[in-house]
Amino acid sequence: MTTYDLAIVGGGILGLATAREFVLRHPGARVVLLEKEDRLALHQTGRNSGVIHSGIYYAPGSAKARFCVAGARAMIEYCEERAITYERPGKLIVAIEEDELGRLDELQRRAAENGVGGVSRLDPAAIHDAEPNVRGIAALHVPGTAIVDFRIVAEALGSDLQAAGAEIRVGTWVEGIRALPAHVLVTTKSETLVCGQVIACAGIGSDRIARQIGGSDAIRIVPFRGDYYRLAPERAGLVRRLIYPVPDPRFPFLGVHFTPRIGGEVWLGPNAVLAFGAEAYRRRDVDLAETAGFIRYAGFRKMALRYWRTGVAEVLRDYSKRLFLAALRRYVPRLESSDLLPGPSGIRAQAIAADGTMVDDFWFETLPRVLVVRNAPSPAATASLALAREIVDRALAAAPR
Repeated sequence: MTTYDLAIVGGGILGLATAREFVLRHPGARVVLLEKEDRLALHQTGRNSGVIHSGIYYAPGSAKARFCVAGARAMIEYCEERAITYERPGKLIVAIEEDELGRLDELQRRAAENGVGGVSRLDPAAIHDAEPNVRGIAALHVPGTAIVDFRIVAEALGSDLQAAGAEIRVGTWVEGIRALPAHVLVTTKSETLVCGQVIACAGIGSDRIARQIGGSDAIRIVPFRGDYYRLAPERAGLVRRLIYPVPDPRFPFLGVHFTPRIGGEVWLGPNAVLAFGAEAYRRRDVDLAETAGFIRYAGFRKMALRYWRTGVAEVLRDYSKRLFLAALRRYVPRLESSDLLPGPSGIRAQAIAADGTMVDDFWFETLPRVLVVRNAPSPAATASLALAREIVDRALAAAPR
């Protein structure tokens, strides 16, 4: 058996940031990070849109609001410190219907209360001046929204960990976690680790980890796939900023949008459709056991019954390029079908509560010696450095003395 002060389960950006935060506070501590894949950041971190969010969307006082705003500042500082390329193109949140104006007002109020600076209201003429190919009746300009490649950030965090003496084990599947009064036993395929504490930042796998330690069934993770198109390179000049719709407050998803990327690509999307497996990145990918698991969950069934019309519309758009294009052309009418090239897909690990509501904030399961991050979808990548401080604080506070 090998002994460690702390084991981190999950090698995405949040697990890496949390491990880094711990070793910064405890130089010389024996820390190991366990990642089931052969490389770090292959799932939510490596497949997201690369946006450093400003914090405008989230309810004032929520964990998402607090950690997104602080995390965006910390992320920019870290990129500058480590010479990681980022850009700050800014964002337009565009209203195209009269009934969206009240929601736009609410976003402007949230921006002020959350401390998101520089946000301004644009009328149609100002929208045209800022983005000649975008149409709308009103918009919010959020100049602080930035973009970065979070895979590169994750690699830098991994280098920081190794330089501090922490151990990173890839290709290591955690088969079991057993909390005892004096330590935690973490079983992998090859050995058992004896750990003073365990922090799990396992994304889509957080439910499995929580069940091993007797965690709550108040929420369950359900995977949603987001499919993107890429804008044809010769048409990348159609937009200069990120272009987002006014989001539907019933859902934590932000709708199809236009996202410039580091390197010059522009991604279009994503949609949000139920995925039939934790890593079902393609339409034909189906894991029957995993799908049956969340279908049996009463909270999922309540959600599906409540929002089935929205779900059907998302599926139809997922299979129809024509419908996907129509959603995008509401904002950029000059867009043509030939402008949309095949793009990547990602999985969002979204927690569903027992009453069928989508959990719209970060959610932690804290037991003596073990902390599981049960819900950390977007903006977790943006918030990761600030959120890591909170996670380590909670873990240390819950540790037996």
